[in-house]
Formats: sequence, structure tokens, C-alpha cells
Amino acid sequence: MRQFQLEIIEVKSSVESLEPTKVKLTVEVTYDELKPSIDHAYKHIAEQIQVPGFRKGKVPPRIIDQRVGRAAVLEHAVNESLSGFYSDAAREAELRPLGRPDVEVTRVPDTDDPTGELHFVAEVEVRPEIELPELSELKLSVESIEVTDEDVNERLDALRERFGTLVGVDRPAADTDFVVIDLTAKAGDEVLDSVKGVSYQIGSNSMLDGLDDALLDLSAGESTTFTSALVAGENAGTESEITVTVEQVKERQLPDSDDDFAQLASEFDTLDELLEDLRTQAATQKEQQQATQARDALLEELDKIDTPLPQGVIEEEVRRHLEGEGRLEDDAHRAEVTEEVTEGLRRQIVLDTLAEKLAVKVGQGELLEFLLNAARQYGQDPNQFIQSVDANGQIPAIVAEVARSKSVVLALREVTVVDPSGNEVDLSQYLVVPEDQAEEDEDDGDEDSND
Repeated sequence: MRQFQLEIIEVKSSVESLEPTKVKLTVEVTYDELKPSIDHAYKHIAEQIQVPGFRKGKVPPRIIDQRVGRAAVLEHAVNESLSGFYSDAAREAELRPLGRPDVEVTRVPDTDDPTGELHFVAEVEVRPEIELPELSELKLSVESIEVTDEDVNERLDALRERFGTLVGVDRPAADTDFVVIDLTAKAGDEVLDSVKGVSYQIGSNSMLDGLDDALLDLSAGESTTFTSALVAGENAGTESEITVTVEQVKERQLPDSDDDFAQLASEFDTLDELLEDLRTQAATQKEQQQATQARDALLEELDKIDTPLPQGVIEEEVRRHLEGEGRLEDDAHRAEVTEEVTEGLRRQIVLDTLAEKLAVKVGQGELLEFLLNAARQYGQDPNQFIQSVDANGQIPAIVAEVARSKSVVLALREVTVVDPSGNEVDLSQYLVVPEDQAEEDEDDGDEDSND
């Protein structure tokens, strides 16, 4: 992965707090600090102009001052360097900007005083200071890990369904039955769509609204009509009169729960061995659910923190979102998006503060793993995806997102998790972060070497 080396320049600056989420940064840049940008401006302008007697790019500064003007050179230098000086000053002041700064230049070197200073002020919304709860004092409740016979039977039934067979029955269709149906959709006398021989499970609610209710109690050869909006094709959304005809009714017949089934569906020889394994699986799942419940409970506690929010950042994000959807005038949708953005930013601020408190670091391996998983999720080539993310300047945002997720895991190590009986729950096996795994691998390697 490409590595970057930043040249950080120390500039004179001061910070004034305007609001809990807004500051004014006043910056003074000496001529010596500005001079590299002035030199670069001369070089850039020299490459753009043609002066008789001089090769392109070799026009000396005094000639550029005569032809273009010193003021134009200084303007070029200021415009080129302003963002860098702002970033350096914000970094020195340990600000955590959340939005784009509103910058006003108050002084520039001029032709009468070519060695003068550059002064500017920048108002910017920043991450507020918030007080996190003491993690060691937090107690989170999760459900019990007790596995019941019902839990085991549910897993057994699910396994039996995988090996079940569909058998035709001569009776009215009931919930969860499978049916073979013909469908015809009309608007008046016009047929909008029709299909034949479609297999469908009643209760799945995976086709048309109202279809499940219409099919109940129909036998093979019977038809009924209902009204529903089409969901696909060129007539999607059109209210239509739907005629459905049942061709066949089938039910799933499950194999008996015995030793033969255990041998068919698993590596075990007896049903008792299979049931014991299913009980273990259920216990493992409940443990995993406890980890998820603990995470959610921690996030709920963190959401209670009084967090000032930068309204300008929220408004800008809402505007960008609505503009992208072409729905700037949709007030109802604006309210929904505003609420979503507000809650998202609130949690981001809290988790960024938590990550900072816990000194979370994101390694290149963690970042790469996140990017590879994202590429798979979007069905893209990993190399192209990473190059695109890097080119769009999204790497810092992704690093921050990984750090937030990691901070929650590290925080869960410090809180107390209990079950309904008040017994402490050990979730350590689900709270492993990459550096822990690296240490374990290193230890294993040492043991292998010793062996």
C-alpha cells in the first residue's frame, strides 16, 4: 500500500471557542514560511507564459514581476498554500474538524512590502469535548445461555426440513404448503402479465401482496381473484385484478427422527449423538448472541451521553444526500434524513472519542482486511476497489470506521457483563482484535520452533 510522508510546518496560531462545536482559528504565516510557495508560484507561472528571449519554464522572477505582476504571484502562492497552512495549524492546535472551514484572508504580502506576512482566520465546526462513562463501572445485562429442549427440537426440525420431500395432497391449501399456480393480471380487459406453473410456498410473502390470503383453503383446480399492485416488469406499481388458479397442492413430509436419519443427515450413528451436537450448537449460538447483546447494550449506554452536535455539518450532509436523490423539496423525507444523519453523527463522535481514549491503532492488515471484505460485498475486483477508494481520498474515513468498530470490542473487555441471575459472563473469546491474534500466532510460532 502506498505510504505518504507529510512535511509539517509549524505556524503561529491561536484558537478561540465560539460554540461547543465551533472554533475560530487565527493563523499568522511568516514570509520565510510562505517563500517555498512563492518560489513554486514563480516556477508554475514560468511554465505557462511565453517571453521572447527565454525558454519556456526558464523565465526569471524579475521578468515575471514585470510581465505578470508581483500581486499575481503572491495570489497564486496564497491560494496554493492556504489549505496546507490551515491543516498544519489545526493539527498543532489538536483540533478535530468535522466540516469544511470558512476561511477569510486578513493580510497578504503586497508589492510595497514583499516580505510581509500572510494572516487568515478560519471558522470550522469541530468534534466537541464529551465525557465518557468509566467503563469499569458499567454493568451490562444479557440473556441466559441455558439451552432448552425446544431450542434443540427447532434445530432438529430445521435439519429434517432440509431432507424433507414434497408430496401432492388432495385437500385445501394451508399455511406453509407448497402450491403450483397460474397467475393472470388484468387492468380492465387488458392482460398486463401472466405466468403458469409457478411454485410458491404459502406464507412466504415473496410475491404479490394478498396472494397468501387468496391461496388459503383453495384446492387443486380452484381459482380466485384479488386486487394487488404489480411488483416487476414495465407495469410495476399498477393496481391490477389478479386471478390465481391452483394446479397442485403439496406438503413437505419430514423423515422420522431416528438413528437412520442421524446417519443420513450427519456424521453421527445415533439420534442421541446428533441431539447432543445440536444442543452444543445451540449453546454456541447463544454465546454469540450474548456478545451481540453486550455490544448493543454498550452502544445504548454510549448513546445516552450528552453530545453537542455541529448543525452546519448535519445540514450540509442532509443537503448533499437529498440533492443526490433529487428530493430537495421533499420536506417529509428531509425530516427522515435529518434524524438519520443526526443519530449517525452523534454515534460517530462518541465512538471517535472512545477510540481516542483507548488509544486505538489500526494496522495495515486490519485496513486491508476491511477493504477486501468491502470489495467482496460490492462484487468488485479487490485491486480496482482499493485503487478507487484511494483515488477518492476515502482511506482516512475507512481507517476511522475500523477504529470505531475496534474501540467497541476493546471497551467490552473493560465492562462487566452479567446474565439474568447476576453471574458474570466471559465473552473474551469473542473480543479478539487482530493484534491479539498476531501475538497468539507469534507465540505459536515460538512453540513450533522449540518443538
